[in-house]
Parts: sequence; structure tokens; C-alpha cells
Amino acid sequence: MTSDGPDLTLRHPVERFTLDNGLRVVLAPDRSVPVVAVSVYYDVGMRSEPVGRTGFAHLFEHMMFQGSANVPKMEHARLVQAAGGTFNGSTHQDYTNYFQALPSEALERAIFLEADRMAAPAITEENLRNQIDVVKEEIRVNVLNRPYGAFPWLQLPPIAFESFANTHDGYGSFVDLESSTVEDATDFFSRYYAPANAVLCIGGDLDPAEAEVLVRRWFDAVPARPAPPAPVVGEPSPTAARRGVVEDPLAPLPAVALGWRVPDPVGDLDTYLGTVLLTELLSEGDASRLERRLLHTDRVAVGQSSYLGLFGDPFDVRDATLLVTEVHHSADVPVDRVLTAVHEEVDRVATDGVEPAELARVQARIEAQLLQQADSVLGRTLAFASAELVHGRAELAGELAGRLARVTPEQVRAAAAGLSPDTAAVLELRATGGSK
Repeated sequence: MTSDGPDLTLRHPVERFTLDNGLRVVLAPDRSVPVVAVSVYYDVGMRSEPVGRTGFAHLFEHMMFQGSANVPKMEHARLVQAAGGTFNGSTHQDYTNYFQALPSEALERAIFLEADRMAAPAITEENLRNQIDVVKEEIRVNVLNRPYGAFPWLQLPPIAFESFANTHDGYGSFVDLESSTVEDATDFFSRYYAPANAVLCIGGDLDPAEAEVLVRRWFDAVPARPAPPAPVVGEPSPTAARRGVVEDPLAPLPAVALGWRVPDPVGDLDTYLGTVLLTELLSEGDASRLERRLLHTDRVAVGQSSYLGLFGDPFDVRDATLLVTEVHHSADVPVDRVLTAVHEEVDRVATDGVEPAELARVQARIEAQLLQQADSVLGRTLAFASAELVHGRAELAGELAGRLARVTPEQVRAAAAGLSPDTAAVLELRATGGSK
């Protein structure tokens, strides 16, 4: 598809204003269904954590559900669910978010709940100890006692990067979590949960003027604090290949992950979009290059996937980040045979390019995914919030499908040329538990 293709821009209206305390507010009205979504994105994620406090961004996300000045513990959940709504939160590399979707008549309730915990979450010794135990149990279930639990999202970064921000365990070490104090949590809140370090995005069935009145009613009283300096997460590009090995006694089969540094997703978005489509071309679907080569032609793998960013969302991560290819293979296949096949497929794109028809198929699929994600009020609101926080423009969320449609075969070829074996980070996972 070329620049002459259909216009895929989503033109939902977006209005924005900033409160005196620095809180940036985005309103995205859509009165087609009587539903609203309220989200708050704080500009603090795993890469903001200081030395000695690994896992603290995620731990503090848990603390935000433990009550606040005027909302007793568990009451936030009860109030949202009693209105027929849903809620959740999540911690990412570069931000932490909280959100709820509920009937539009409950809009003020959701705004009040978010304002109350932005002003004064219940940071107590009891809540902190309780949530440290909850997070430790999460880590046991999701990482320590699960095959491939840390592979590769926790184990590849120390090979691919240099800085503490990019290499440390964002889920947290038990030592760091257990030594956390109420003073640490209070300082973290004061530093990173300032209104000036957040974006409030409200979408759905709302009147912008009325919504602004509600926002000012509850958020104006949140004390102003300065936004902290942005963490330094960019790094020089690697100049040599790096390789590491981990053992997993729970894994039934060996696996290997390759990580290549890619263009800056924010500062060089147009170039990065070529990498987004290359990732899809390589591994998404039965017709993808790596699926055909590794599983059907060479039969050296039992599964493969490629994705951008350690959490797999290419559009909500900042530089430095990776294109990761993950391959699971049988024990009788040498890992270097797998690596050779992967590099050859990437080189084929870099050397021979990609046919317009193949690129058009890949573009159509990812464009359909983006449009489908934006179909729900909550999905659209989260996309606007993320784009406002990470890229400084909520409108970008509605433009991505159209911009991807204009990516050319040459841009994809150039993206592949940047994935050199000579600068790749390789993590080999050895399944050491036998056949049990």
C-alpha cells in the first residue's frame, strides 16, 4: 500500500488543557455508546527505579489500590464494580497506568477516585508489608516456578544493554523488595506521582465542558509538585555481538532469543515504523518469513515470535529498545543452526527487499489490529493517554494506521539492514530439567 492508499486516520476529537498543578488532561468525547473510560498515566516505570529499589514501580502500583485519604481499603474496587465498571493498573518500562471503564453516569465517581489516590494514597507499614508479600508471590508464580518465566524479558536486557536503567530486574529482587520502607514509598510517591508527572485521559460519552468542570472540581486540590527529571534510558548502539547462557530446569525444550537495537521509537518514528512492519513480516502468521523457514522448510524450531519492546507493544516504549526474536527448538538442533537461519532470513530482506504485495498483506493486518484496538472506548482512551505521555501527542494514536500504510518496501529493507549479526545480543536458554 502506498501514499495513494485509503486514509486510515482516526479523527476522534481530542481536547486538552493543563491544571495549575501541572496535570495534563486529555478529553476524547465519543457519544456513540453510554460508556466512559478514565485513565491516569504516570511517567514512572521500571526504568525509573533507583539502585537498590528494583521492582519498586510495580510494588507502588499495588500500593495505589490499598485505599486513599477518603476511600477505605477495597472501596475503590467496590465503587467501580457497583457502578457496573471494571478497573485495573499496570507497570511498564516507561510508565505506570490506572484505568476504569464504566457507564457514563458514573464519570464523576471515577474522576474522584483517581484524584483521591493521586492526592493521598494510604502508604502505611501494614499496606506495604502486605503488598511486598503479594508481589513476591507474583514473582514466584510468574517467574521462579514457571518454565521460561524470565525468558527473555528479564534475562536478555543485561546482555543487550549497559546501564542500570535498562539492565536491572524490573520485577524486583526479593532483597530489594523486603528492605523497602514506608519512607521509601513516601519518597517514591512524592517524587514520581506529582500531578505534573501525569496525564489524565478521559474518553467516551462525555461533554467536554462538563467533564472539565468535574476534573477541576476534584483534581485542582491535588498539591502541585515539580515533575522529576526524565530518567536517562538511551544508550549508544552496540558495536559488537554479545552472548549469554541461562539454564532453566523447568523448561521442556531449549530456546534462544536475539535482540537487536532499533531506531528511537519517539525521536525517529518514521524510521522506526519500517522496523515495526519488518517485525510483522518476519514472524506474524503462518505466511511470515521465520514461520515458513524455521518451522516448515528447515524444521529446526517448534515455535517462533518477534516483537518490539520487552512488553510487545511497539508504540509505548522509548529509546533504547529492542527487536526481539524468540525461537524454541528441540534439543537435537544446535542453537547456532537456528541463529544462522534467522540471520539468513533477515539478510534476505536486507538484500532482496520485500515485494509490495507481501508488504501490503502485512500492513493490512497490523492496520486492522490497530483499528480494532481503537474500536472500544477503553482501548481508544488508553491509546490516546499513552501517545500523549510518550510522544506528547494523543492524536498520534489515531494516525498510526495511516502512517504504517505509507511505509515503503525500501524502509522495510533498510530496517532489516540494521539488524546485523555483528551487533546482536543472543541469549541461549538450556533446558536442564530433563524430560520431566
